[in-house]
Amino acid sequence: MRVIFMGTPDFAVGTLEEIIKAGHEVVLVVSQPDKAVGRSKALRYTPVKACAFEHGIEVYQPQKVRDSECIERLRTYHPDIIIVEAFGQIIPRAILDMPRYGCVNVHASLLPKYRGAAPIQWAVINGDAVTGVTTMRMDEGLDTGDMILKEEVKIRADETGGSLFDRLSEVGAKLCVRTMEAIDAGTATYTPQDNSQATHTVKIYKEMGSIDWKQGAKEIECLIRGLDPWPSAYTRLGDKMLKIWKAQVVSEESGAEPGCIVKVEKDHILVQTGKGMLAISELQLEGKKRMPVEAFLNGYEIEEGTYFKKG
Repeated sequence: MRVIFMGTPDFAVGTLEEIIKAGHEVVLVVSQPDKAVGRSKALRYTPVKACAFEHGIEVYQPQKVRDSECIERLRTYHPDIIIVEAFGQIIPRAILDMPRYGCVNVHASLLPKYRGAAPIQWAVINGDAVTGVTTMRMDEGLDTGDMILKEEVKIRADETGGSLFDRLSEVGAKLCVRTMEAIDAGTATYTPQDNSQATHTVKIYKEMGSIDWKQGAKEIECLIRGLDPWPSAYTRLGDKMLKIWKAQVVSEESGAEPGCIVKVEKDHILVQTGKGMLAISELQLEGKKRMPVEAFLNGYEIEEGTYFKKG
């Protein structure tokens, strides 16, 4: 197939690689504009753009894909199919109708659950046991198109947003190629979503990582894993921010108020929450490196009975 691939972050790179590996002709990659990073404000290629250049594929980075200039440019490539994955802009009808096989999206959830942004992190934060990837024929709605293929993935007890991101990226890449094969062979089936079962997610932002110790230990532990590696879950110890990277749920109660440091042991710090306790085993004090509690306590003293405060 002649393919236009539209994607931006790391998550979409594996799918582009897999499409190329499968022998399809990627005639154009469309990615979001490069962003200035660091103090120098130097422009950094999007991960998908960098991948495209490695394979000698032309890259186009429009400010808005719905502009007529963009639409007409894409039309000149005569694509059989447009693959969209984590692109970052709403695709207009003029582009959706352009290729003979339409536009296919790779979405990191089991639709219609978790339509919208950051479905990977939300699956961990919400304590789900299973998630997955869905391919769908796109329409003008937000992740509302007819489903083509799905693959479930079990969420591990120690799963983080980062580890699940990597696993679903691999699953999505292979599922996309299988979807393209089915479409090309005329064997693909298109299943409408049950809109009554739809749930929606929102973007993850830094302030979401502020730990509310009045929540239960399980909810906080899921938040910690879901926001690893970004933006991370955090609290305050005195006047410093303290990121929490790893913790285990302890069902017992201490009788202390939420946020109270109940016990300081060699390899963990036990904190009371709104329900149960949390045994923190890995953390990072503001200005320091991420480290196990044992290493942290070698250079920092924490007194039992003091409190972590909401960040």
